[in-house]
Amino acid sequence: MSDTTAMVTALVRLRGALQEARLPLELPGAAEQRAARAEMVDQLEDYVIPRLMTLDAPLLAVVGGSTGAGKSTLVNSLVGTRVTAPGVLRPTTRSPVLVHHPDDARWFGQDRLLPELERVDRQTNDPGALQLVPSPAMAPGLAILDAPDIDSVEEQNRVLAAQLLAAADLWLFVTSAARYADQVPWEFLRKAAERSAAVAIVLDRTAPDAVDTISTHLARMLASRGLKDSPLFVVEEGEVSELGLLPAADILEIRQWLRALADDQEARASVVQQTLDGAIRTLGRRTHTVADAATEQVDAVRRLREDANEAYDRAVTAVGEASADGSLLRGEVLARWQEFVGTGELLRSLETRVGWLRDRVVNAVKGKPQQAERVSVAVESGLETLILEHAEAAAERAEASWRGTAAGQVLLRDAGEDLGRASRDFRRRAERAVRDWQSDVLEMVRTEGADKRSTARFLAFGVNGLSVALMVVVFAHTAGVTGAEAGIAGGSAVLGQKLLEAVFGDQAVRSLAERARLQLEATMHELLDAERRRYTDLLDSLQIAPETPDRMRAAARKVDDLRYAAAHTPMGSDSSEGAP
Repeated sequence: MSDTTAMVTALVRLRGALQEARLPLELPGAAEQRAARAEMVDQLEDYVIPRLMTLDAPLLAVVGGSTGAGKSTLVNSLVGTRVTAPGVLRPTTRSPVLVHHPDDARWFGQDRLLPELERVDRQTNDPGALQLVPSPAMAPGLAILDAPDIDSVEEQNRVLAAQLLAAADLWLFVTSAARYADQVPWEFLRKAAERSAAVAIVLDRTAPDAVDTISTHLARMLASRGLKDSPLFVVEEGEVSELGLLPAADILEIRQWLRALADDQEARASVVQQTLDGAIRTLGRRTHTVADAATEQVDAVRRLREDANEAYDRAVTAVGEASADGSLLRGEVLARWQEFVGTGELLRSLETRVGWLRDRVVNAVKGKPQQAERVSVAVESGLETLILEHAEAAAERAEASWRGTAAGQVLLRDAGEDLGRASRDFRRRAERAVRDWQSDVLEMVRTEGADKRSTARFLAFGVNGLSVALMVVVFAHTAGVTGAEAGIAGGSAVLGQKLLEAVFGDQAVRSLAERARLQLEATMHELLDAERRRYTDLLDSLQIAPETPDRMRAAARKVDDLRYAAAHTPMGSDSSEGAP
């Protein structure tokens, strides 16, 4: 593989890695890094990759600058005819115009530099179009592009101007005596200096008596900002012709300099190499900064996910404990259960007579089918209330933790629902889930008692009675309550277990209770996990891949390695030594 091919491959991979880094969370500095990432992707697509693949293409000089600096007039004057339209209204240039020699037309097709811009051969104000103007007045090997104003009142123009300047082999930066110290132009020039781009400055519309003073001051400013080697041309203020052209003598020096570049293949290649290598070097450096921002996004997502998971994990644990420690065997459930087993006398006897016989239990139970149904309804209501309370508490905790961060606040704001409360349909889903669990318990009892349905004990309790007894056993699985309730809950569970053992035997009851308990836990997990997903799905929708930062860094290192390995060979050489 040649050096150039290897570099193109590495840059394509770098572009792909940068495109993955979406940086959607509103973290400090994220907006700046999103803009930087977009600029870098644009520059790779608009200039670096296409230019590296077409090193023999004409030198592209982009004429850019402030509003009213006279860019279009300068371009027309350099070409010798009106090819781009200046005007009184600002902003003037809306669509970029590229002037080239007719023999160079093949270099500026849709698949070459600035591929996103539609090629047109007519004047237009469409910022998404690039007007191509072939002109015999242009020297072969050189093309000039008239860009919109960098400080346009229209954001789209400013963005396009920056994009075009980033795609230039040479920046022909036009300013005026009145505007040369403005901040916006110098911000662009600072970026040019940082990436060692080839830059020439045109000080336009300068009064003759101010040329020496202003040009000297401007030269000092350029030197202090790393641009001391940039050519500085001065165009005095004067009359333009009826065609809107400057006097030929006023721009002779600029025209001769550009012509010399066009005629000297080595000089042209040197300018391209300088700008291209500077762009590649800067892309590698800036990628690490974007990668750091991507790492912050990954860390922020992890923390937000941990906060949401912690809130709902607590809810799952709390519901599981409350449904197994006897807490549910109080209030309405206990009252209905006591009605079913007859009176509280049986429960009291359990506290003093542990060694009684199963048959005594069987004979003591006076429950009727309708009383078993009341126990079932009370259990359903108790479970629903328990699950809903903890779902609400988990939502409140998760929301509170997210509101503690700027990124979390934005996600909550854009969620489309109030995540600080349980879902609107949660109660309905909880009711259905609890009823489904009760139906499953009923089916367990029915299946276990398939060969006992004709026995007196089975008939005495019925499927409903035995199923509520099994629920009571499940609810006191850990016997975690203390104090006065311990005897009641424990007694209720023991009584339920004795009723079941009288029909099914010890081993079968233990198996039934374990299956019913696991199924209840799974039901509660599923309900609360669905609530948890309201938070985690928001994070998943951001599509922040944890491996993206490392992929960007690896891609940038590969580009740097190739560039350093090629440090002593001109860019584009197929020599193993490479190019700077």
